[in-house]
Amino acid sequence: MALSAKLMMRQGQSLVMTPQLLQAIKLLQFSNIELAGFIEEELERNPMLERIDEAAGDLPISQAAESVEASFETSEPNPNEPRESDWASDTLATEGAALETSLGTELGNTFDVDGPAVSPDRGALSDAGLSATSWSGSVGGQSDGEAPNLEAYVAAKPSLHDHLLQQLALACPDPVDRLIGHALVDAIDEAGYLREEIAEISQRLGTPSPRIEKVLGKIQTFEPSGIGARDLAECLAIQLREQDRYDPAMQMLVDNLPLLAKREFPTLRRLCDVDDEDLADMVAEIRRLDPKPGRAYGGAPIQPVVPDVTVRAAADGGWHIELNSEVLPRLLVNQTYAAHVGKSRVNDADKSFVSQCLQTANWLTKSLEQRAKTILKVSTEIVRQQDAFFAEGVQHLRPLNLKSIADAIGMHESTVSRVTSNKYMSTPRGLFELKYFFTASIAAQSGGQAHSAESVRYKIKLMIDRENVANVLSDDAIVMQLRAADIDIARRTVAKYRESLRIPSSVERRREKQAMQRAM
Repeated sequence: MALSAKLMMRQGQSLVMTPQLLQAIKLLQFSNIELAGFIEEELERNPMLERIDEAAGDLPISQAAESVEASFETSEPNPNEPRESDWASDTLATEGAALETSLGTELGNTFDVDGPAVSPDRGALSDAGLSATSWSGSVGGQSDGEAPNLEAYVAAKPSLHDHLLQQLALACPDPVDRLIGHALVDAIDEAGYLREEIAEISQRLGTPSPRIEKVLGKIQTFEPSGIGARDLAECLAIQLREQDRYDPAMQMLVDNLPLLAKREFPTLRRLCDVDDEDLADMVAEIRRLDPKPGRAYGGAPIQPVVPDVTVRAAADGGWHIELNSEVLPRLLVNQTYAAHVGKSRVNDADKSFVSQCLQTANWLTKSLEQRAKTILKVSTEIVRQQDAFFAEGVQHLRPLNLKSIADAIGMHESTVSRVTSNKYMSTPRGLFELKYFFTASIAAQSGGQAHSAESVRYKIKLMIDRENVANVLSDDAIVMQLRAADIDIARRTVAKYRESLRIPSSVERRREKQAMQRAM
């Protein structure tokens, strides 16, 4: 068979991910803090954008919103701008690989199979007080003659690093010791522990280890008590020495902290050579110490989570769902300025710049409106499907996945995944991340309606909270009680749920209850 080159024409359909559509999709997964920062950047570089509160002055928000809607209606349609049909397109799944490469994110359901993971660090929740609608510009130098805001000049709270350096300047007059002290202070983390080995510091500074140990000994006498320790035992020992309570029995107790964590009190009594009463006093004294002495100074300020959606009970027995207006960006396209620039005599480069800025501004306002509608639509469907949770509590939480929500509102699963990422809902039962309502299902023993993994965790916690010293439930006993409640679950699953709740084993719980009973 001869090989030859020839030209052929084929007709086909494909989804082209334009930069506008890529950015609109990325806006969906922004938290309100990230969105506020993005809006600030756009306001700085796009002269066609302005805030509603700046443009409308003292106009009510409803009138300002009407002006925004009017700008949406009068603007020309753009094929590159996102439409609601784009979120429901099945081709988003087929083009998933290309989109993941562009955004650096995963399209699929990133939830844990056993339910949403609690995020602990959440770095994206910083600066929660700043929003595109609440930022008021510079602090001082108002043109209306008002007095400056004195709160803006209040001194900042000193950090742990600064606090230690102030004490180091007084405790180490020798320049070499002060230089070693600076290196040691830099190696102390926010909790107050030295996280770098002495040998590494010695090699880096070219100084003998004994001299570094000597300077470290001085730093360990600084305030707060326990600073500069290399582990928990040393931290507690430093605090006990300052209180003159580091006797041989207490030293033996501190050296055996793993036994104390496991509540091996008979072994500790034998090692410390004390009776039950003395051991109880020593344990109580250990608990009064600070295991993280640096947390009073260091660390970034903790900002409260601002909800994106608010749910409250309606008069007809249903639920009223609305977006939090405090976190919604309020932007206008300055059509007047655009028309004024268009009528003036400017060169082609300036006209092209103005046209591009106007197109970007129109796209951004429409994308933000579509983002708000999508969040509200997904939240409304979540409330509808989890109505029993809002009415009765967590024990009535139903199993739910992304596909159920996506099918109900006619959108793609990837869109629902982005909408529920870093979004929070304020409800009469507390503040919850939208991912909280998506949990795995656990089959019923009789083959009936499945149970939510989160509700099963709640039932396990209730069982353990109700137990007493004479009836501590093992994992097997919990399995039997759950199966009696028509929940088909394995023992290893119960152990995994118990550990996720940070509940110790039945042996450790029994020892703790016995110790508390003896103390009483």
